[in-house]
Amino acid sequence: MTGVGTAAQAAHPPEGEGAASTRWQRAVGLLLAGYLAAQRAARGLVRGVHTRWRRSLQLRVVASTLLISALVTTVLGFFLVQQVLTGLLEAKRTAALNDHKAGLTAAINALQDSEQSTDPDARLAQITEELSNSSGTTGLYEVVILPDVGGLSGYATVDEASVPRRLRDDVGQSLELEQQYVTYTEIIRGDTREPGLAVGARMSHAYELYYLFPLDHEQQMLDLVQNTVFFVGSALILLLAGTAYVVTRQVVNPVRLAAGSAERLAAGDLTERMKVRGEDDLARLAMSFNDMAGNLQEKIHELEELSKVQRQFVSDVSHELRTPLTTIRMAGDLLYEDRDELDPTMGRSVELLQSQLERFEELLADLLEISRHDAGAATLALESGDIRDAVMRAVGDAEQIAERRGIKVVLRLPADPCLAEFDARRINRILRNLVVNAIEHSEGKDVIVTAAGDRDAVAVAVRDFGVGLKEGEEHLCFDRFWRADPARARTTGGTGLGLSIAKEDALLHGGWLQAWGMPGKGSQFRLSLPRSAGRELRGSPLPLAPPEMAIGRPRPGFAAVLDPARSGGTATTTGEAP
Repeated sequence: MTGVGTAAQAAHPPEGEGAASTRWQRAVGLLLAGYLAAQRAARGLVRGVHTRWRRSLQLRVVASTLLISALVTTVLGFFLVQQVLTGLLEAKRTAALNDHKAGLTAAINALQDSEQSTDPDARLAQITEELSNSSGTTGLYEVVILPDVGGLSGYATVDEASVPRRLRDDVGQSLELEQQYVTYTEIIRGDTREPGLAVGARMSHAYELYYLFPLDHEQQMLDLVQNTVFFVGSALILLLAGTAYVVTRQVVNPVRLAAGSAERLAAGDLTERMKVRGEDDLARLAMSFNDMAGNLQEKIHELEELSKVQRQFVSDVSHELRTPLTTIRMAGDLLYEDRDELDPTMGRSVELLQSQLERFEELLADLLEISRHDAGAATLALESGDIRDAVMRAVGDAEQIAERRGIKVVLRLPADPCLAEFDARRINRILRNLVVNAIEHSEGKDVIVTAAGDRDAVAVAVRDFGVGLKEGEEHLCFDRFWRADPARARTTGGTGLGLSIAKEDALLHGGWLQAWGMPGKGSQFRLSLPRSAGRELRGSPLPLAPPEMAIGRPRPGFAAVLDPARSGGTATTTGEAP
């Protein structure tokens, strides 16, 4: 029974021990939480001070002035106190030697007169009292007469231990009477000690005379000087800091106002102007800024008017050209249908006419689309769809161009659907434009089209290994009528508006259309779209730069290859991307 009870107690400790353990754990937890909270608060304070220091010119100037003035004041105050201390001690030393010299002469004369006396000890006591009385009621010095020969008595107004041993040795070893020696000591009065100056000399072959001068007056003077220097130095430091604050405020405030005005002007507020006060340099800065802002506003207004006129002209011309183009198109279609009945020369001319009419229609369609975007009339017909289907349609539309050039289009599509809300017509136009451009500039090498999706977005990247883009052209390529090489022979036509329209369509979806390129390494264009219309796009499932540029070699994986040389241009599956 005892063993069972012990085991039960071991398995279930007493209630008091469990409560104590719980309280201990709770206390440790509270201490740890408090430590972590204090650590976070300290880090936050340090970060705040560091941020304030980096951003505030006025704080740095005032702090630097405060630090430098404190350093200079400390150094000057130290040297000033040292000079005062040296002067006080030197004056005290000179006065002490003079007083001791006078007392020594009087003591020697009195001692010579006492040789006829029958009681020399009484005469020494009288000499000590007379010398002590000469110090006055303020106790200018204390008198100590010590024997240099054994068996004689000494006389002192303070403890004889106040005379330092090294001074007694110097006086005792002196062969000349009245040779004075000086040193610093502590004057002992009962249980109290105070700093003092000791002066000693031999007044006969049997006795030595010592004067002990308290340095309390000099200490008071030194304390007064130190306190004065401290308070004056502190006031001077604060005055310099205040002066630096006021001066820098007069300079920094106009600079801050100028920075704020520049930020508002850069944000698009062309009516922003600075207030001009006075005729100093800051006033001239304000006037120059206002002149610059006025000229900039005028130039931007002129450019806006010119842009409006240009857009209106493009829109009007595009609409006006539709009617004659329709008539010419109808006549061209009739001729094209009967081209077999014409002689070969006329038939070839009709075919050329038909192809140029198609290019003219494409150009006119692009101009009309640009006009819609400029007018803000472009709208979206949103529907849920799989971005993989849009990629397949775009690649299928470019199949004939790839076949003529003998180029393989490699598709890297995920196995799972990549659903998103988008305008199928506009997205198909973007992807078709990217694929055709990649084929046009691939220099006969393969083109890789990759699609991917995550929780918030879908993306398509089109990669070629052709001439690539030079630095800065990754932004210029989306400008209207811009071409990387105007002298390049082009078999697919091109208006220079395709990428610009694609950029506008991507922005209309709330997405991104971005470019990457490197001379001789090719280029990559990436389209990123949010899965839900109206949601802000925060990232893309695909990198802008191709993976092989980061790791130095192509990334293996499964891919669908659109090879015009086999299977009639249909998509086939390979084990690894070429």
